[in-house]
Amino acid sequence: MFDFLDEDWFVIGLEILFLLFIGYDVWKYYKSRKKEYIFNIVLAIGFAVWVLYPFYIKYYMWEEKDREALIQTCLVEHNSSYCYCVDDKIFKEYDLQTYNQLDKKRDKEFLAFIKVSEQECFEE
Repeated sequence: MFDFLDEDWFVIGLEILFLLFIGYDVWKYYKSRKKEYIFNIVLAIGFAVWVLYPFYIKYYMWEEKDREALIQTCLVEHNSSYCYCVDDKIFKEYDLQTYNQLDKKRDKEFLAFIKVSEQECFEE
């Protein structure tokens, strides 16, 4: 139901929205010099960090060598477009430590995630 939360367009939309809120409050503060706009700016920045941090922490915890190793493992069995699509979804869904701890052949949630990811990749 809430699959759109993991989409890149949603995260980019949130970033733009927060920048608009912050920019509007900065503009209003410089016009009026009211302290309530500083409070609004701090709240908008705090809420942006709270909302966007989980999206970025999973993706940026992967180092380039770990990404390449995962893609090379996938390329042995599948074609490159499939591997890059599915692996990109893995990078966004799991952080490196969680992914390494998974039993990739028996974990039901992971297998369901891969099945859904494959369907999405084949649709594209």
